[in-house]
Amino acid sequence: VYPPAQDGGRRVRLDSAFIGLAYTLVDIAEFLRRAGMEDVEASDVEAAEWIEWRGGGPRDWAP
Repeated sequence: VYPPAQDGGRRVRLDSAFIGLAYTLVDIAEFLRRAGMEDVEASDVEAAEWIEWRGGGPRDWAP
């Protein structure tokens, strides 16, 4: 998950593919569900150690 942009959105990449622009943890969970991870919730995204957060963690959305 890339650092927040000026509008607060964060680009999300899965492997080498850009999968969306997230504005909340719910958005990231939805992108992961669409990628095949069926039971992912926002709380899972926040706690996941396998997500690489750049430019702040899961609670940082302001530029």
